[in-house]
Amino acid sequence: MSLPLIRLMQLVSPALPVGAYTYSQGLEWVVDTGAVKTEAQVGEWIGDALVGAFGSYELPLLARLMAAWQQGDDAAVLELNARCLASRETAELRAETVQMGYSLVRLLVDLPAFTGLPGWVARIRAIEEPAFPTVWAAVAVAWAIEPEPALTGYAWAWMENQVMAAVKAVPLGQAAGQRLLSALAAAVPARVADACTRAPEAWSNFQPGLAIASARHETQYSRLFRS
Repeated sequence: MSLPLIRLMQLVSPALPVGAYTYSQGLEWVVDTGAVKTEAQVGEWIGDALVGAFGSYELPLLARLMAAWQQGDDAAVLELNARCLASRETAELRAETVQMGYSLVRLLVDLPAFTGLPGWVARIRAIEEPAFPTVWAAVAVAWAIEPEPALTGYAWAWMENQVMAAVKAVPLGQAAGQRLLSALAAAVPARVADACTRAPEAWSNFQPGLAIASARHETQYSRLFRS
């Protein structure tokens, strides 16, 4: 168990060179407008996304992707990857997942811990435009990480990146960031449990405020983040 846990820690580390820290997923725009300017408002914004577009669509998609990779159903992987790309409601959000997916593939083909596993490099390279969750799910399965800890770690990495974006953009102090992470983390187990069992027809990325913020960010005059 210790090696899969270590591999998971590597995958969720901020040091993973996929550029996650350069994205705020619309948070920077709502901060710029003044709609989000306090610790409590940041917590509400991220918490809504944890229940909404991220928790009700991306997490269950990740769970289904892991199952498809595990079962060797590469046709299902391609279909789920297409669904992931189609679910991105703005150019920035789509570019984000494509760039991070590309960067993760580029990293993996240089890691002996991945390239030494028969067949995996060819499988991920067979996807013309892999989204980040697609590639992340592949390496999680290849490294024998179980779905529940994998989804928990993926949610933590997303949440940590959102909080760190708020720390920079609002700005907030480091202690405020830790308070936010502590409070938001309490909701993660329920979201993971739901994602592991949620049927595809119940997936929903309906979160208009997030889509509007992301679209407006594309023309924001001055920005720290790419989304």
